[in-house]
Amino acid sequence: MQDDTKLWCVLIPCSSTQTWAVPQNCLAEIVTLHTDALQPPDELIWRERTVPLLDLGRDDGSQWQQPSRDAGLVAVFLGLKGEGCEYWGVAVRGQGLKVAALVPEEIEEVTEGVQEYASAAFMFNGVLCQVPDLDSFQKKVTVSQMVA
Repeated sequence: MQDDTKLWCVLIPCSSTQTWAVPQNCLAEIVTLHTDALQPPDELIWRERTVPLLDLGRDDGSQWQQPSRDAGLVAVFLGLKGEGCEYWGVAVRGQGLKVAALVPEEIEEVTEGVQEYASAAFMFNGVLCQVPDLDSFQKKVTVSQMVA
């Protein structure tokens, strides 16, 4: 099978119940934050920019900081122009961060258990993967940043 028939995406565990599936081209970088803090910060300095962070798993007990590495991961997204921030991030929680090649014919779409923010959802290797509405999350992060 040729690679041009596959859809490449990044699977990002954001909480114990939420795994995002996002196109590679909307991610700026996966950042490793070396810290002993058990929770991610509200923002980080990345490439001389202040980047606000969204943490979907703060209250569900899922692990952010990886004790074996004394670090946590953050996925930094490209923001939309005119929406208040050039970049924004989401805390990566738990295991399962990976790049995946999806074959459209083999994707099993799902409607049950899908979060309201998801524009689509599917099962991949036994994991419910949701395609988030990144625009609305960027607006949410921007509003939170303005309130703080």
